[in-house]
Amino acid sequence: MTDATPLLGAQSESRPDQGRIHAATLLPPAQPVYVLRGHCSAIHAVAFVRHNSRLLVGDADGWASLWSLASKRAVAVWRAHRAAVLGLTEWGDENIISQGRDGRLIVWQLRAIDEETLEKKLPVDGACDEQKQPWVLHCLTVNTINFCAFSACSNHGELSVPASPGTAGSRAETLFIAVPAVKDGQVDIFRLPDEHRLSTIPGVENVKTGMVMAVNIFTHADLTRVAIGYENGSVALFSYDSSHGRWTVDYHEPVHSQPVLSIDVAPMLGLFYSSSADAIIAQHSLSRQNEKGRTSLHKIDTKHSGQQALTVRSDERILATAGWDSRVRVYSAKTLKELVVLKWHKQGCYALSFAVLHGSVDTLYARDGNAPVQTVQRRRKAEAESTHWLAAGSKDGKVSLWNIY
Repeated sequence: MTDATPLLGAQSESRPDQGRIHAATLLPPAQPVYVLRGHCSAIHAVAFVRHNSRLLVGDADGWASLWSLASKRAVAVWRAHRAAVLGLTEWGDENIISQGRDGRLIVWQLRAIDEETLEKKLPVDGACDEQKQPWVLHCLTVNTINFCAFSACSNHGELSVPASPGTAGSRAETLFIAVPAVKDGQVDIFRLPDEHRLSTIPGVENVKTGMVMAVNIFTHADLTRVAIGYENGSVALFSYDSSHGRWTVDYHEPVHSQPVLSIDVAPMLGLFYSSSADAIIAQHSLSRQNEKGRTSLHKIDTKHSGQQALTVRSDERILATAGWDSRVRVYSAKTLKELVVLKWHKQGCYALSFAVLHGSVDTLYARDGNAPVQTVQRRRKAEAESTHWLAAGSKDGKVSLWNIY
């Protein structure tokens, strides 16, 4: 069975100028460059790792697969959780973090050398639960009742949250994990590698927000900050006040009429974004309140309900959403203008990930040195790492790979 299907006539750029109607009608619709076929159930999480050389995929049955973007083949497949995978990310080049609806957040050691010993059989080919798993480094018990995926943030500067003994000297290795707490409206902050729960962000005072539906922890202006989306459609921004040892609310706004589905940030632009089960995409400011006691808010009615997995690309020029209507929509990060609609899947899309932009093919190819052997393989690897990938996971169990902008 072919793991990845190349589609002929794939376009690597967006659709033509909307004003040129006569030209647009002459061109075929944009198609994905590849489609990865390997899962039997809905894809709930995708993430580019190892400088875009690999793509992590997690499905509704708890299976995780790691794909080589050079060969478009699975290089590791295992049953990560006993329920749906909610989130995936990497921690350095050797560790993978997954979260499942089974209430576990697991850090796996998955080095390049480990791929040689792990199974390659995919769920669609009859993979079994006994397939070898990567080594488990850490396992946290977390609340997953509300389907909210975790968020992770490395701290490379001054720690905004006091360190416990034994971790203060290894700041580059410290990772903050944000997950919904058991009590509605609250968020727990854990720290790795010591697995310590640092603190709990309280709910917004005097507001019945309901459950936490989306969370994003990040560092901005030397502060540890957390953006939260709630069941009642409101969005809040918290900052940690290290001098007083507490979380403070910088911003809270009832933006959406339906539960928030996703949140992502663009720190260089000073913005963060939210999408919901309604048709609204909102752009919020990361700045403190202005003289009128409010921060700026810009929102658009897309006329398309159920846009989730909102993701901002690393250059903060564009963002994308996965739609219940099976469309992937790409917007300008500054203006929220819709730039392109990508349609290939026949069922709803649930997961999105942008590749991190690293440089040109020639730059990445030269980075590996001038070794006379495996030149073709190195060139193929450099091309995969430099491509402006957008991966979309769907209810149909497939992952489409697009090359845009």
